[in-house]
Amino acid sequence: MTGPDKHIKFPLNNYDKLCFLKNIVKNPNIIVGDYTYYDDFENVENFEKNVKYHFDFVDDKLIIGKFCMIASDVKFIMNGANHLTNSLSTYPFAIFGNGWENAMDGKSYPKKGNITIGNDVWIGYNATIMAGVTIGDGAIIATNATVIKDVAPYSIVGGNPAKEIKKRFSKEIISKLLALKWWNWDIEKITQNLQHLTGNEIKNITE
Repeated sequence: MTGPDKHIKFPLNNYDKLCFLKNIVKNPNIIVGDYTYYDDFENVENFEKNVKYHFDFVDDKLIIGKFCMIASDVKFIMNGANHLTNSLSTYPFAIFGNGWENAMDGKSYPKKGNITIGNDVWIGYNATIMAGVTIGDGAIIATNATVIKDVAPYSIVGGNPAKEIKKRFSKEIISKLLALKWWNWDIEKITQNLQHLTGNEIKNITE
C-alpha cells in the first residue's frame, strides 16, 4: 500500500466532512496540490463559499500546496474586497452606475496579489487569510488568527493581527527541511519514510 488514492473526494470511509480539496474545487483560479485536505463541520462544498470576494474580473488566484490541512470555517479574503484607501471617500460609487459609472476613470482599486499557501501548512479553525499573503512551507496558523502579512516557513503564528509565536525548529533544521522538499517525493518514498516524517529527527530521513 502507498497511501490513499489522491484522486478520490472523500479519503475516510463513510465520512463526507473531510475531502481531498483538489477533487472538489471547481474554480480554475483556485489551485490545490495533492493530498491537501479540507475539513468542514457541515459540508465540504462550503470551501469555495469561504473564498470571499473572488471575482472573475479581478483574476487573482488562491494557490495552495501539497499535504496542507485546512480546518472548518477558514476564510480567504481576495482582492475583490479592496476599496480605495487614499481617496477622500472609500465608497465604490462606480459599481452603481446611473450617472456614477465614471467615478473610477483613471483610477484602479488596490490589488495586493495572490494568496499563496506553501506545502505541509496547517491552518486552524476560523482563521482568516488576507489578499497578497504568502504562507511558507510547514507553517502553522492558529485558530481564529487573522493573517495580514507573510508567514515564514516552519513558524507558528496566532492572534489578530497574527504575529509569530515561535519557530517550529532551529534555523539549521528549517533550512534542511526546505531543501529536502519531501512533499515532492513520489508517494512510495513518502510511504517508506512515514515513521521519520512523524518523528523529530531529520537525520533519520532516507533521501
